[in-house]
Amino acid sequence: MPYISNTERDRQKILKTIGVNKFEDLLTAIPEKLRMKKPLALSEPLSELEINKNIQAKKSKNISCEKVNSFLGGGIYDHFIPSAIETIVSRPEFLTAYTPYQAEVSQGTLQYIFEYQTLICELTGMEIANAGMYDGASSIAEAILMAVRKNHLTKAILPATLNPNYIQVIKAYTEGNGIELLFAPEKDGVTDLSALESMLNDTIGSVVIQTPNFYGNIEDAKAIESIVHKNPKCLLIACVDPVSLAIFMPPAEYNADIAVGEGQALGNNMFFGGPLFGFFATKLDMARLMPGRIVGGTIDKDGKKAYVLTLQAREQHIRRAKATSNICSNESLCTLAAVVYLCLLGKEGLVEIATQSAQKAHYTANELCKIPGLALAYPKTYFFKEFVLKTPKKAEEIIKALLPKKFYAGIDLAPYGKPDELMIAVTEKKTKAEIDSFVQAMREVVK
Repeated sequence: MPYISNTERDRQKILKTIGVNKFEDLLTAIPEKLRMKKPLALSEPLSELEINKNIQAKKSKNISCEKVNSFLGGGIYDHFIPSAIETIVSRPEFLTAYTPYQAEVSQGTLQYIFEYQTLICELTGMEIANAGMYDGASSIAEAILMAVRKNHLTKAILPATLNPNYIQVIKAYTEGNGIELLFAPEKDGVTDLSALESMLNDTIGSVVIQTPNFYGNIEDAKAIESIVHKNPKCLLIACVDPVSLAIFMPPAEYNADIAVGEGQALGNNMFFGGPLFGFFATKLDMARLMPGRIVGGTIDKDGKKAYVLTLQAREQHIRRAKATSNICSNESLCTLAAVVYLCLLGKEGLVEIATQSAQKAHYTANELCKIPGLALAYPKTYFFKEFVLKTPKKAEEIIKALLPKKFYAGIDLAPYGKPDELMIAVTEKKTKAEIDSFVQAMREVVK
């Protein structure tokens, strides 16, 4: 409860019942030096009207992608979201629902989770998918843990081209589990295949690839698969952009063992970087090793279609030593948005979005590279909807100079050791006029 109206008499009665004289006696486990000696620095009480005005004033300082021409990416993308999605997911039976602990009562929830799983299988080509993960980063981490359960090999290779934020999450997940993370170097913006091959031996349990990778470049998934599966026990974990799968080869076609990724691009807003949802799919023979939950379809006693939680091997249901994860829920509302998005678009619509994103990204790159001083950082590699530019000055300076002109120019790669590189993402939402105005503004800043 936000407020408990205990009187002083009530408090004294509670303390007497507990067996202490004063509230501070309950804090003996907290060292004296860590206790707050003064009241919280809270403002004076405000009315609801005053609070709303205060919040709106703070909120107005944010510069959303609706106010500026945004070319941000790096794992979260500004794709078009049909209005019907918000209307559907805002229905109270969806918006207020939580994990269906009494699962079979929640037939509507189970049905859309079942449909979500089916759609992920269709996108990735894999045989089975779970109900979803927290985000793309945790889905890779859980895939590495699952690989260990499968082959009992505790070394995993990550590519240097993997999203750095994902790497941080993976390190957190695997710390203390006896899992050793190795890193395959990059070459020309993609994984160095010869280096990867030299790292492979019979102690490696899994290899992760991200395609398109952090820089937007497309990895040679077939070549990587042929290297990885020289060791029959080693599992290939493919992290993919779900939109790209509309026009690119799905993970099943290059024999990936596990397919994971970030699903935000499927009908979910950017929302300051969250909430997100991760998807997770694999081969049928590893179904019982999967984390999270799996919804299945069956027939009830009256012969009608019914949905049930088929597998839920988490700590609440089985012995901890046998649990596949401690995931208590999935990002259910976000996965529902993905279901509605994919159903509204259909196969042709998703192909159109992927095609337009790729074409507009390449048009933008070509036009920008006509500006003296700008060039593709990886001219020998193919990219999807995101690319990296070499800049004649620090990328941070370009970004700051373009913000007053109402452009989010992209992501500064200086935190990743590349201060003169700018990463730019383009989706189907960008018109030619918007791209051309961005190019013109870039020309004025770079000169």
